[in-house]
Amino acid sequence: MSSAISKEVFSFFKKLEKNNNRDWFNANKPEFKVIETEVKQFYNTIFENLNKHDEIDKLKIFRIYRDVRFSKNKLPYKTHFGGSFHRTKPRLRGGYYLHIQPNNESFIATGFWEPAPADLLRIRKEFEMDDYEIRDILANKSFNAIWGDSFVGDEVKTAPKGFSKEHKAIDLIKKKQYIFTKKYTDEEVLDTNFLNDIDKSFKAIRPFFDYMSDVLTTDLNGVSLID
Repeated sequence: MSSAISKEVFSFFKKLEKNNNRDWFNANKPEFKVIETEVKQFYNTIFENLNKHDEIDKLKIFRIYRDVRFSKNKLPYKTHFGGSFHRTKPRLRGGYYLHIQPNNESFIATGFWEPAPADLLRIRKEFEMDDYEIRDILANKSFNAIWGDSFVGDEVKTAPKGFSKEHKAIDLIKKKQYIFTKKYTDEEVLDTNFLNDIDKSFKAIRPFFDYMSDVLTTDLNGVSLID
């Protein structure tokens, strides 16, 4: 399994940025297939590492072909690799993501991108009832040294329906996504320590995942919702 990203990955995407058309891509597809194999091996190494300290049931590496049917951007190819790692449901919740893109646009992300409506309501109700535990997680120095002390992602402008905009936890309740991200420079991605840093960072998110998994598998009285 691959333990590093080569500079050829970035050089290919930089060329693709200037030649994002089917003729050029088809002519250079052999080069793409080589780097694609390398990067898939890298993702699989992350998958194996994650399963040493978590339970991941699926790795999904997204295809380079863009769906342009409903997009104003009609360029046919992505200029990055993206892949997600799904924790084993229903007992475990949350997920991991790795994005590899030149020009210092690479990042990892964790959390809840598009919570189902029932899950989003349950999370908001938990924060409405008690926000102390999540505040403690966010305030932990070793945690926020890696992930920061606040969520990123979309939110409503004031308050979701049924919640008071004056609530002391409204900053958490109004979120529609509960995501953390960590950015990397091209130099950091090409460094041999990149794989270890990803694994260390993903390990550090576990207090948040353990808490959210408990929230999403119980009702507000703490009664389990799963067998």
